[in-house]
Amino acid sequence: MAVTDIESLRDAFRDAMASVCTPVAVITAMDGQRPHGTTVSAFASLSMSPPSLLVSLDRGSDLLAIIRSAGSFGVNVLGHDQSPLAACFARKGRDKFADVEWSLAGGVPRLTGAAGWFACDVAQAVEAADHVVVIGEVRVVESRSTAPLTYHDRTFGTHQILG
Repeated sequence: MAVTDIESLRDAFRDAMASVCTPVAVITAMDGQRPHGTTVSAFASLSMSPPSLLVSLDRGSDLLAIIRSAGSFGVNVLGHDQSPLAACFARKGRDKFADVEWSLAGGVPRLTGAAGWFACDVAQAVEAADHVVVIGEVRVVESRSTAPLTYHDRTFGTHQILG
């Protein structure tokens, strides 16, 4: 039976999207000398020419305002053993970096030990519903081979390679 009333539709949509396995990353940016970041599961590669990716941030996000002002951002793709980092950056508050090892690289905060790291310049910001899709042109990238941190059924986890 199809759900059509708006509240039921939102609930059904939220539940259906919880069944989709997504990668987890911490998006970072600098506000002057202060690092900021937030956990996201809505990011993806976009183009190979030029190398570009996209990330979706809530319109009211403090980080979005900082990214727009700075014109650059970092994408720290988390590995399977980094769920504490994901939880740390998913919470509200200003001191998310207090107990986190990080460095400034390519002008953006880079989390120590991240499985993948991208430094991006903002190429475009597209308003869509209650979010903004930020398109970043990648200018620096590094990665290491490790199992990813994923988000599925409202839980952090990883995947298993079947042989």
